[in-house]
Amino acid sequence: MFTGIVEVVGTVTDLSVDSATNGVTMTISDCAKILDDCNLGDSIAVNGTCLTVTAFDPVGWFTVGVAPETLARTSLGSLKSSSKVNLERAVLASNSRFGGHYVQGHVDTTANIVSITPDKDSIWFRFSLNHQQGEENLMQYIINKGFISIDGTSLTLCNVDFASSQFSIMLIDYSQNHTIMTTKSVGDKVNIEVDMLGKYVGNIINNTLNSKDANGNTRLDDLINNALQKRNI
Repeated sequence: MFTGIVEVVGTVTDLSVDSATNGVTMTISDCAKILDDCNLGDSIAVNGTCLTVTAFDPVGWFTVGVAPETLARTSLGSLKSSSKVNLERAVLASNSRFGGHYVQGHVDTTANIVSITPDKDSIWFRFSLNHQQGEENLMQYIINKGFISIDGTSLTLCNVDFASSQFSIMLIDYSQNHTIMTTKSVGDKVNIEVDMLGKYVGNIINNTLNSKDANGNTRLDDLINNALQKRNI
């Protein structure tokens, strides 16, 4: 579990492709800040993607493996040597401060930047959501003033347009200097994880309303019929 509060920006220093599996071994450096309590097998979010530490040196580098499924679903496949990445360790204790929102590190899909607009000391970024197969309804979890994780950064949604599958965020000065967002250009791809609590609530409501009784009626049918009967309709 993560919070979406980026701890440090690291640098990709090596990418090795496994020809047998098509997976990638990635080495990330410039991140000693998050390695002082690191252990093999720990989880670190790399641009919002939960990955497992397979080797590390506290002086400032660690290695992770990236599976083909992860490369296909996220933007990690576009990384190259010298790419900057957002990094966050998994939350260690239940009494840790939680400055962002609940982030699993399980990327739902990607989005492309469609515009970048400066606004005084802040910057507006607008995105167009890419619909993954089986995840066509993700826009229902993207709501104005709701949470979203973009490349592992917890951000507040604005100007959501369901028809075009587009949405915006405003990046304040502090976040500009402590995340990789300002290294992005129009057309670049970012990782998206929608609010997990919204997904759970949505699934519970959907399953409850659409479950069928012995007569083949859904709970929603029963609610409608009961309401009509009370009104003698």
